[in-house]
Amino acid sequence: MAGVQRGRVVVVTGGASGIGRACVEHFLELDATVASIDLRTAGDSAVLECEADLTDQAQVDAALQRIVAELGGVDVLVNNAGVSYVGGIEDGSEDDWFRLWNVNLMGYVRAIRAALPHLRRSAAPSVVNVSSTTATSGFRQRALYSATKGAIEAMTRSVAADLVAEGIPVNAVNPGTVDTPFMAELAAQAEDPVARRADFDARQPTGRMVSPREVALAVAYAAHPENRSMIGATLMVDGGIFPLHITRA
Repeated sequence: MAGVQRGRVVVVTGGASGIGRACVEHFLELDATVASIDLRTAGDSAVLECEADLTDQAQVDAALQRIVAELGGVDVLVNNAGVSYVGGIEDGSEDDWFRLWNVNLMGYVRAIRAALPHLRRSAAPSVVNVSSTTATSGFRQRALYSATKGAIEAMTRSVAADLVAEGIPVNAVNPGTVDTPFMAELAAQAEDPVARRADFDARQPTGRMVSPREVALAVAYAAHPENRSMIGATLMVDGGIFPLHITRA
């Protein structure tokens, strides 16, 4: 598979950890030139790391301008950066709700807006939005998070319709519960961390959490330079949650 993405510039938001980091590493394996936009850096000299707050359009614009100046363009945008929230419809202040919308949805909007002028100059551009299986399955205690992820999936289809005539495929990848540092922290906060992690594993009919690399493999497929007919699609990488309609807290 080495060389599949050679010559392409891939931008990953939230690329310093978790799913984003796995995407960065996999695209590097495929010989892409990779840039990460995150609030912090991972200290990886193989990657152009740009520190930026996705809630600030000026910072996102500046990051994309730097990437283009240093790497020569943008071929793939992987929207991944996001924050989570545990709680039902009665939980959280309005500020909590607006914060998640501002990061999870509007962060993607800002990145697409900043990247589009450069994607239009690419020979094989692509946008991949990382959403969540919470967009399609009813998880308890995830009302706010699910709302933002459902919006991402719906937006993906509409943006795909807008850009298909320009030859810019836009697709989504919906992971299940992914074994990331966030999930490890969430388990550690429980009264019984081992049991809590077992609960996370049991959500998936496969009996284990999804690995970040499994998500990265799907993202790379969606962004493949020869994959030009997958438009507005959603790839499920959820261990069987969606087709089997299994929902757990």
